[in-house]
Amino acid sequence: MQVKTNWTLDEVKEIYNTPLFDLIFRAATIHRQNKNYGEVQISSLISIKTGGCKEDCSYCPQAARYSTGIEAHSLMTVEKVKERAAIAKANGSSRLCMGAAWREVRDNSDFDRVLEMVSEVNDMGLEVCCTLGMLTYEQAEKLKEAGCFAYNHNIDTSSENYGNIITTRTFDDRINTLNNVRKAKLSVCCGGIVGLGETDEDRMNMLHTLSTMEVHPDSVPINALVAVEGTPLQENKKVEIDVMVRMIATARILMPNSVVRLSAGRNEMSIAEQAMCFMAGANSIFAGEKLLTTPNPDFDTDMQMFKTLGLTPRKAFKDAEKETLATTS
Repeated sequence: MQVKTNWTLDEVKEIYNTPLFDLIFRAATIHRQNKNYGEVQISSLISIKTGGCKEDCSYCPQAARYSTGIEAHSLMTVEKVKERAAIAKANGSSRLCMGAAWREVRDNSDFDRVLEMVSEVNDMGLEVCCTLGMLTYEQAEKLKEAGCFAYNHNIDTSSENYGNIITTRTFDDRINTLNNVRKAKLSVCCGGIVGLGETDEDRMNMLHTLSTMEVHPDSVPINALVAVEGTPLQENKKVEIDVMVRMIATARILMPNSVVRLSAGRNEMSIAEQAMCFMAGANSIFAGEKLLTTPNPDFDTDMQMFKTLGLTPRKAFKDAEKETLATTS
């Protein structure tokens, strides 16, 4: 299927506002044409450095300025990360994402240790994804050389709403980091969060930004806000399931070749609600008891869901292997 990167905002709005059953049917049809419909990538996310972040992201319990009860921890040891990676792999994960509560990457001994973590986990046969904040092209290159497969850097919300959620960096800062990641030939993981108090217009604008990038993000996480006590968004209501399904289905239609990740917020979804998200085009989840610092279903619960729904875990480096075959044949 031909990938389109020149979607107009009116086209995005028309898709997003399609009656829900028709929207799901269209997204599911595209998903069946482009992907193994029953294959879902299992990813694990660990916090390699927790809390103490100087940013003011309104949703984040790791911001130092908020009293959320999160205990700050310094950067993990390489051995500890390897232990966690081994557990994740044994439980079916094909990707390990390592997150650090930093505003930006600094060229110091901590970054050197992260590069060692990346190398060691890559040698275990897992796709390595990092989310470390803003970084330069040179730092992205170092991650790539160490064996990093992907870099996550979400745009969070629309450019118009961004300043209402975060003031310590700009939307353009986000885009600059994504450009550095793409230039270094790392797989780009970039999505956003719903439930921040944004409007439907903001949601559509965010999807428009993602789907009109020169190259679509390889992975698009769709997160539902987990409202944490002590953050400015602690009183925000749970995101309704129809909103999540609409976001996932629209993302699938706009970016048919991207992996659409059903990310934060799954802990509050029933199996039936998650099934609707898979039907609408989601083909990745984060597994394990925590997503950085917020609750998430455990591996056993997810494996039972996979069995019930007839889903199979996706192997690591699958698309990369396809690209290699295409260029060598």
